[in-house]
Amino acid sequence: MARVRYGARTDAEIAAARTASSRLPDIWSTGVVAVWETDPDAVAAVLPPPLKPTGRPLARVNISKVDLPGCRLGAGSFAVAAAHDGVEGWYPLVMPMTHERALIGGREVFGEPKKLGEVTVERDGLVVRAALARHGIAFVEVRGAVSGDLPLPEPVRKTDFYFKFLPSVDGSGFDTAPVLVHCLRNEKVRRLERITGDVVLRESMYDPVADLPVRRLVEITIGEKTTDQKGKVVERVSAQALLPYIHQRYDDPQQLLDGPPEGNV
Repeated sequence: MARVRYGARTDAEIAAARTASSRLPDIWSTGVVAVWETDPDAVAAVLPPPLKPTGRPLARVNISKVDLPGCRLGAGSFAVAAAHDGVEGWYPLVMPMTHERALIGGREVFGEPKKLGEVTVERDGLVVRAALARHGIAFVEVRGAVSGDLPLPEPVRKTDFYFKFLPSVDGSGFDTAPVLVHCLRNEKVRRLERITGDVVLRESMYDPVADLPVRRLVEITIGEKTTDQKGKVVERVSAQALLPYIHQRYDDPQQLLDGPPEGNV
């Protein structure tokens, strides 16, 4: 009988897949990063406990493209500065990805708030435009011109905060206690330039980042970097405290109960 591809894999095949994933070479991306000061009350409002605001109400958008074997991937993140248990980092609200390949692992393994979307990074000479779009709306756009080289930073470790959870089958909460994940990213930069420009936030009912306005622009850069990441569960969190924020993960929380009856897929 021919191999049934949905059948169980052997221990050797599983081990080989793990070994291959652990030997991936550095993957370099080209990305635009914009950081600004925003409304401190808005930052506090979007942080589920036990996350807390830092001493500075910052928002950040990261818009990147990377060439992978067989495809060109666009990846984005819109995040606010946050702190947990003495660690400062970023809490992403939405992470648009152009391919399911990048979406699945991040959501299912780390709890990243990834969604399929459109990611644009364009450069024509010194002119740069980068944008994140979903449902036909470019809800974030960064535009400007390169105004000079910047010194390369030393390799650095950065922290992102994610909540990993499974909505319950009956729609009443979660199947198991949600957990808070610290995602540790080791970042190396090989090129970095300053951009003089602006950040435009457009109204979207699906991605309402316009609620975190640009009060004071801190910096815009374009660069080439590579990162790796490892996650760790740091604590179980209160389901009751997290539930009011579950809509951040979905365009419409009601879609959790929209699964078709068996046989009508």
